[in-house]
Amino acid sequence: MASGFFAVLDDISALMDDVATMSKVATKKTAGILGDDLAVNAEKATGFLSNREIPVLWAITKGSFINKLIILPVAFLLSAYLPTAITIILLLGGVYLAYEGAEKIYEYIFHRDDKGVAEDPTEIPEEELPELEKKKIKQAIITDFILSIEIVIIALSTVVNEPLVTRIAVVSVVALLATVGVYGIVALIVRMDDYGYRLINLNEQTDSFSDKVGKVLVKGLPIIIKGLSIVGTLALLLVSGGIFNHNIEFLHHLFPAFPSLLKDFLVGLVVGLVAVLLMQVVKKVFKRN
Repeated sequence: MASGFFAVLDDISALMDDVATMSKVATKKTAGILGDDLAVNAEKATGFLSNREIPVLWAITKGSFINKLIILPVAFLLSAYLPTAITIILLLGGVYLAYEGAEKIYEYIFHRDDKGVAEDPTEIPEEELPELEKKKIKQAIITDFILSIEIVIIALSTVVNEPLVTRIAVVSVVALLATVGVYGIVALIVRMDDYGYRLINLNEQTDSFSDKVGKVLVKGLPIIIKGLSIVGTLALLLVSGGIFNHNIEFLHHLFPAFPSLLKDFLVGLVVGLVAVLLMQVVKKVFKRN
């Protein structure tokens, strides 16, 4: 009886060790999308009144958890009974990620001056604020859903040859870390300016150490948001390019002398630009009709 009990413990220990190892690998594979997820959500969680940023972010976080609860069972079923669907979904998601990255570059180059000044939430009528919040939360949750599909599928692709129990455990851990880690960091980022103002008002001195740190935090928030946006765009193209290079045999053996990062970026950029051009054509056709 005792030997059987210890044998079970040994099996559980071995399983946990496999899960921990594979989770590290899967997390590295999804790091690019996690970076973009962080950049996108940090941008979407700003632009509200200070006392509404955390409630809005919490609403998006709850939506993200629900997204994972919907996506994970479907992904596990496909992995068990229709594994080829995983590759197809991965490639379709790669097209979407490439499109998102290339569109940001396209908009920056050709429509940079078309973007108006961001709307100040303090100037919006109070009765319109709840509706604005709901709209932004809905948009953020939809974006999270698409990114979550890619995170789950990429994580699943790293353990596709492992036993089902290991697959479920590894992908669930990655999904949980993605939500908790990303939105935890976003919460810290969006409150940077608030912490900065608190430090500035900590004492009556005008040039104290707390004032200097506070000013750095206040001035640093828009710089960090912009930096994350740039990093997120690069991550979109690199991740999408990596998806195509690893799953399409022709691309995998094309230009073997190229550094892998450069190849991933170029493939992602080309696919993205083609997708952007096609979307522009479709929009023009619908506009004429």
